[in-house]
Amino acid sequence: MSHPPAHGLVPGESERRRTFAVISHPDAGKSTLTEALALHARVIGEAGAVHGKAGRKGVVSDWMEMEKTRGISITSAALQFAYDEHVINLLDTPGHADFSEDTYRVLAAVDCAVMLLDAAKGLEPQTLKLFDVCRHRGIPVITFINKWDRPGLHALELCDQLEERIGLTPTPLTWPVGESGHFSGLLDRATGEMITFERAPGGARISAEHRLDAGQAEDRFGDEWRAAADEAELLGEFDASSFLAGKTTPLLFGAAVANIGVGHMLQTLTELAPPPSPRPDVHGVPRDLDAPFSGLVFKVQAGMDKAHRDRVAFLRVCSGRFERGSVVTHAATGRPFATKYAQAIFGRDRDTLDVAYPGDIVGLVNATALRPGDTLHERDAPVEFPPMPSFAPENFAVCRSADTSKAKQFRRGVEQLEHEGVVQVLRSDLRGDAAPIFAAVGPLQFEVAAHRLEHEFNCAARMEPLPYQLARRTRPEDRDALDAEHDVEVTERGDGALLALFSDKWRLASVHRRHPGVVLEPLVAGTENDA
Repeated sequence: MSHPPAHGLVPGESERRRTFAVISHPDAGKSTLTEALALHARVIGEAGAVHGKAGRKGVVSDWMEMEKTRGISITSAALQFAYDEHVINLLDTPGHADFSEDTYRVLAAVDCAVMLLDAAKGLEPQTLKLFDVCRHRGIPVITFINKWDRPGLHALELCDQLEERIGLTPTPLTWPVGESGHFSGLLDRATGEMITFERAPGGARISAEHRLDAGQAEDRFGDEWRAAADEAELLGEFDASSFLAGKTTPLLFGAAVANIGVGHMLQTLTELAPPPSPRPDVHGVPRDLDAPFSGLVFKVQAGMDKAHRDRVAFLRVCSGRFERGSVVTHAATGRPFATKYAQAIFGRDRDTLDVAYPGDIVGLVNATALRPGDTLHERDAPVEFPPMPSFAPENFAVCRSADTSKAKQFRRGVEQLEHEGVVQVLRSDLRGDAAPIFAAVGPLQFEVAAHRLEHEFNCAARMEPLPYQLARRTRPEDRDALDAEHDVEVTERGDGALLALFSDKWRLASVHRRHPGVVLEPLVAGTENDA
């Protein structure tokens, strides 16, 4: 028998939560750091990452078959575990530039972000884009300089990049002793001590740490120690208010694949990352944490369990106490939604979850009615949170079934991919329902879509790239004028929006000149496609 969710929070439960995402450019080591954090929290016994992609085992947060074979993270994953009286909700984001839209959605569900930089490459384009999203959402950022055991840039040069390119002042908590590639240890600025490490083979286990006072460090490491101490003095001290305001970033150094500096990173997250706070609804009114239950669906994923072909909606609890078995309300439809199958997620592994609090990530199994951006709330306490944005696609391809006898499987598969937001699905009168257009931020999403159609729906598909680069929202009354133009195609998205596709910005400008009254609106303000 179902029962309503309890109204009140257990005192202190929300304050214990730390919900954050790891963001970076591809190959900076996000999944490796995720594994290392779980290892240091002692929730796994041995890391699944080893040196180099070629010999890499599947890490716990990588569960899709393509992720295991290619050694990259294709979809975001959630890991929840306890550490030092805190509950950690860690979201590992996709490890390829083409999957930025999934990353953007994940950032709607977190209270803090760890920005991971490769010591040799510094700030890269994808990192800059993701930081802009954090700044827009008011998400404070902790920075971890990774791969310090390999040759790279000077530590002060990396600090200059943070300040000059994104206006974020670094306040180091640790500082490297020794240049990148000649890593002797870390200066702990809080204690003035030096931390040295005994590396575990392949980074599979926690590296043993030893602490030296300043005198011992100078005796053993001489000029290296003195140089590190002098450099650290040039930089500012941590200030909580400026960090939470997005003006400064706590800075740490290490090597995730060798588990060096990771323990300090985990401790920093529990001490400095903010707990959940009231989340504004669609009207901008904050929803108090102790208000009745509400939650935001930020991701829907199918195929996590091949044996059951289930579909999991990832829900961020925003207020109140969630209880498995309660019947809540789906804000978009006003219909009741039963939460009988609620689970705690740890990569691919899942356990039944009975209770959750603000900041927690809940996996709702077989949630076929839910889409990213949906709100769930207690029946007598309605609320709706802002919807997820749909980002401007830059790549387009026609998808066709390779076997016309499998039209039903093909249709079901396309509907599932559209439901999850893997791709935007567009349909046009020119091509018909049997040849939908897939639109994506990056082309690798088409490969993921084709792989899932074949392996989850037993329907091989062909992707035929289209020569379009831009999409603009238009109106039904403008359709005839646009249909008369060459190199322009008018399509309809699943939400009813009409999108006109253009080959390039010059073609768009030409149509604008000939039809000044036609409405051609950018899909998302501030994206590259808005030029």
